[in-house]
Amino acid sequence: MATALHNLSDYDFDSVPDASNMCFGIVVAEWNSEITGTLLEGAVKTLEKHGALSENIHVKTVPGSFELVYGAKQMVLNGGYDAVIILGSVIRGETPHFDYICQGVTYGIARINATQDTPVIYGLLTTNNLQQAKDRAGGKLGNKGDECAVDAIKMAKF
Repeated sequence: MATALHNLSDYDFDSVPDASNMCFGIVVAEWNSEITGTLLEGAVKTLEKHGALSENIHVKTVPGSFELVYGAKQMVLNGGYDAVIILGSVIRGETPHFDYICQGVTYGIARINATQDTPVIYGLLTTNNLQQAKDRAGGKLGNKGDECAVDAIKMAKF
């Protein structure tokens, strides 16, 4: 959904179900914490704006984006959550590491979604540079964390 013509924080407020009786897990990568911390703030604020109680939003950290898959799987298997959100940021560098991490996380989250009953929302920023990540983490393109929270509420109600 992220394009130059779409703000990640724009959505129809009335189309989002009430989240007051829902419980959410969020797995956030510590790597690129300047970005992932802002994504987390956006997600939590948006969940609360739609009625989720702070005590029903459980946040766990993992060292990097690749570990998001393991964290999400553990939350799905052990947490009793209505939805789980992953938040990470991978910025392209000089080696193919970027491609391997992005592919691995994408495949891992898709597999969890295909085999489990709890929706896992994909909040991994995959950008070419730091400015693009900042633009999508509270910058001129909004906050992907907001979008993920809205998606989590809607998928929990699916």
